[in-house]
Amino acid sequence: MPASVSRAMFGIIAAVISVLVFHQGMWELLHLFGLMPAPYPTDGVPPFGVPRIINLCFWGGVWGAVFGLILPKLPESYPMWVRGLGLGIAAALVGLFIVPMIKGLPVAGGWAAMAIVRSFLINGVWGIGVGLILPILMRQAQPKAA
Repeated sequence: MPASVSRAMFGIIAAVISVLVFHQGMWELLHLFGLMPAPYPTDGVPPFGVPRIINLCFWGGVWGAVFGLILPKLPESYPMWVRGLGLGIAAALVGLFIVPMIKGLPVAGGWAAMAIVRSFLINGVWGIGVGLILPILMRQAQPKAA
């Protein structure tokens, strides 16, 4: 299997795990402070009614695949968790500014400060999680020396 395909596949896996652990962990922390509804939401997402947690895992996996593919182009001088934080910041920016325009919604949650903070916290922690998990998966896939 080509290295790029392998990195993309591991990126998907790392990102989905990070959604379930890091993303939803931060969501739970914000929930405890009364700033978010309960984590692991199962309400349906239009247009197909897919449970929101599945939708989050899907889009996290898409971002993870892209991260895996561009990883060789990212500066190795930064620790992997910092590169993952960059991924999370990119996801937050797209979620705040691009997605709402596509859906006809106000950008940046209508410029509500708490919506912006929540997005950067949840996505930033998710990205850090991807940066921590991906190298572990890639190391485990390395052939063992005899």
